[in-house]
Amino acid sequence: MQPYELFIGLRYTRAKRRNHFISFISLISMLGMALGVMALIVVLSVMNGFQKEIRARMLGASPQLEVVADGGRMENWQNILEKVERAPDVKAAAPYVSGQGMLSFGQSVQGVMVRGIAPERETAITELASKVKEGSLSNLRPGEFGIVLGSDLARALGVRMNDKVMLIAPQGSITPAGMMPRLKQFRVVGIFEIGMAPYDNSLALIDIFDAQKLFQLGDAVTGISTKLKDVDNAPYVASELQRQFPPDIYANDWTHANSNYFSAVKMEKKMMFIILSLIVAVAAFNIVSTLVMAVTDKQADIAILRTLGASPASIMKIFIVQGVVIGLIGTLAGSVSGILLALNLDVVVPFIEHLFGVQFLSKDVYYISELPSDLRYHEVLLVSGISFLISLIATIYPSYRASQTQPAEALRYE
Repeated sequence: MQPYELFIGLRYTRAKRRNHFISFISLISMLGMALGVMALIVVLSVMNGFQKEIRARMLGASPQLEVVADGGRMENWQNILEKVERAPDVKAAAPYVSGQGMLSFGQSVQGVMVRGIAPERETAITELASKVKEGSLSNLRPGEFGIVLGSDLARALGVRMNDKVMLIAPQGSITPAGMMPRLKQFRVVGIFEIGMAPYDNSLALIDIFDAQKLFQLGDAVTGISTKLKDVDNAPYVASELQRQFPPDIYANDWTHANSNYFSAVKMEKKMMFIILSLIVAVAAFNIVSTLVMAVTDKQADIAILRTLGASPASIMKIFIVQGVVIGLIGTLAGSVSGILLALNLDVVVPFIEHLFGVQFLSKDVYYISELPSDLRYHEVLLVSGISFLISLIATIYPSYRASQTQPAEALRYE
């Protein structure tokens, strides 16, 4: 490209006395491009943040891999536990008992998922011990029938530390009056808060030996929970363990247990990318209209340049420079503003919520109550590259039209 082509193209992007409207449209095109790029970067960062935060909270409260048996009853689990612990990718393993029940306190009744754990082993499997804000998991001792409740569950029942609640298990005894559920009184020895409603309002932890008695399992357990050295390697570890077990024993990893959710997030992320890219496309159409009007306005200039020896390719390059400058400035402005907003979302969103007195994410409806952000710079480069490419493509037709201008026709009425 010759220096004069670049010089003239840059000069055409600046406002002149008789083409303020064209410059205004150019400004609108830049702002549209910047808005589209910023929206794409922020939305993708928020969706990445949601996925990362929910994944961390899910894995903080539940095992990364579970080995379970048909019917929810695993006999001779000690041998299976040894096999799991010997697996090279397994960091820790522990037996557990799981079942459904109902908690009653006063006039309040709540359905719960009861999980019997070995407290000394559970700290190596999940982060539940660090989420206990009152009491401790170590307060769960065999035969003492202590219970640790989620914060929302405790609030719904109206219980506090050391209150006694009635746990009702569906497994019961047959009497002349019919099937009678098993009732057992437990003392609240801890309250945890994970920050995810499905756990905080429906999970209750008890000692594994107390759970075996409550659900009449004898020495059996429901399954084996594990923590892996590499959480992303869970599907491979599950398939390797599955080969060592009989057909009635299953190894389920966290990706399989939550596959519907993460698949939905992945699909939604793709759709949001496509939808928000339309904003960039609209800005590109503005670039087309800007250049078409600029070509019409500069007919005389084009004709003079042609008579001075400028080739059609040179004329085309001049207007490509003008369109590229609009797209480049808009893309850079959008990228910088999107990065700044994504990095400071934890400050901006609370300010807006406080200013207007609203809450964007209610804990009762959504998994988490804060708006997370996880900025990934390779996605920023992808968005910026696609936006710049769209703006470059948008310049082709108007520039080609300018290159086809005939000097004699353009100067006829000058």
